[in-house]
Amino acid sequence: MFYMELILSLINRLILIVCVLVGVAFLTLLERKVLGYIQIRKGPNKVGLIGIPQPFCDAIKLFTKEQTYPLMSNYICYYFSPVFSLFLSLLVWICMPLLIKLYSFNLGLLFFLCCTSLGVYTVIIAGWSSNSNYALLGGLRAVAQTISYEVSLALIILSFVVLVGRYNLLDFYYYQKYIWFIFILIPLALVWFASCLAETNRTPFDFAEGESELVSGFNIEYSRGGFALIFLAEYARILFISILFRIIFLGADLFRIFFYFKLTFISFIFIWARGTLPRFRYDKLIYLAWKCFLPFSLNFLIFFFGLKILLISII
Repeated sequence: MFYMELILSLINRLILIVCVLVGVAFLTLLERKVLGYIQIRKGPNKVGLIGIPQPFCDAIKLFTKEQTYPLMSNYICYYFSPVFSLFLSLLVWICMPLLIKLYSFNLGLLFFLCCTSLGVYTVIIAGWSSNSNYALLGGLRAVAQTISYEVSLALIILSFVVLVGRYNLLDFYYYQKYIWFIFILIPLALVWFASCLAETNRTPFDFAEGESELVSGFNIEYSRGGFALIFLAEYARILFISILFRIIFLGADLFRIFFYFKLTFISFIFIWARGTLPRFRYDKLIYLAWKCFLPFSLNFLIFFFGLKILLISII
């Protein structure tokens, strides 16, 4: 019986990883198509039917190119940093509320915070081990940015922990059967979304990869497989953040088709922001985190504490 459960668990993980990677592939295609139409052009349309197999052709091209290594790089750290980055981006998917009892994740939100915090190390190690000034500066920017916005993300999550009473993501499914949290907490949803843009290094907060300043940022020395793994890790993180936004603010009914339409819309907003907004100034990014989002999320946390104490005293 134990071995059967273990085999089912491994099969479940494998299917989940394959589905995430396929979703990432088509997310990149969606981004290129949407950005193409925003810029009044077609986007990928040559390969196959209206360019649908384009992500798989890009993957084959990247993994079959010649591998190059910087002569003065720290080879071990340089080589394994993209691998660990993708591993952490896929590991965080374990805490999804799938309503099937293969996983019992009562601390899913804490697990998410741990994985996103560890993701900072892969970026800084990739930037440092490349032995390039551009890469190092991009890595330092990413670390300062991610640490700043993790504080507001953690406070918002703590607000919901106080409101719901547990860390399990399944509770967001039960508590939003009749009304979504976004209707009563839309300011918190907007702050969460902006923090997620900064957390995933997306426009208008893409300072780790600022092409106009740092050529390509922390991944400048990577080619072939290393670049592809960093790319996959970034988009897997975006997809997970979109699902987490959907679970926390718009209900968590993962077995309904409407869930995936809303997930696609949230991913589309990530892409829409990239095609519309100019890059922020770096000092304004840090100012926004510490002077605006931090007091805002702290006020909401204190408000939820007071609300919870009031409800307990009434009951």
